[in-house]
Amino acid sequence: MRFTINGRAYDADIDLRTSILDLCREHLGLTGTKKGCDHGQCGACTVLINGRRVNSCLTLAVMHQDDEVTTIEGLGQVGNLHPIQEASVRHDGYHCGYCTPGQVCSTVGMLDEVAKGWPSHASRDLAAPHFDDDEISERMSGNLCRCGAYPNIVDAIREVAGIASKGRTADEKDAAMASEVMA
Repeated sequence: MRFTINGRAYDADIDLRTSILDLCREHLGLTGTKKGCDHGQCGACTVLINGRRVNSCLTLAVMHQDDEVTTIEGLGQVGNLHPIQEASVRHDGYHCGYCTPGQVCSTVGMLDEVAKGWPSHASRDLAAPHFDDDEISERMSGNLCRCGAYPNIVDAIREVAGIASKGRTADEKDAAMASEVMA
């Protein structure tokens, strides 16, 4: 079977029951996407398929031979990070890092949904959703973070989306942390 992942063609001889997650991790060596619950409940395995967010542990690879799959490895590289990766670093939105690949892929897909005007369950106006913290929380609710970095993840999303921060900027947070360390 032939797959296109991160813009590159791969041939893989896999069992028809192999998920996209297992194809990437076990057969292609793309280990950035994480296996969390393996039941589609945590979002650690989120990838983009044709630009849409998908829990890769729940979708069979055989179904996506003609699709473009993007994993965390396809979004940015060291020295050339995706804007949400850069913002996550600035806002400390990664903590232990296990959920970060799924959070980043989900954010990229979510921001595309917002740009297209797609409402969520939290949208008060279905014709013109207002992108605010309620929208971010609802749209990212499928991605869990055991470290509780949610406020920092939201700050990173707000920065990339061009929404004013409710709290301190990343630079203000860094300055405050540096002054605490020096004290």
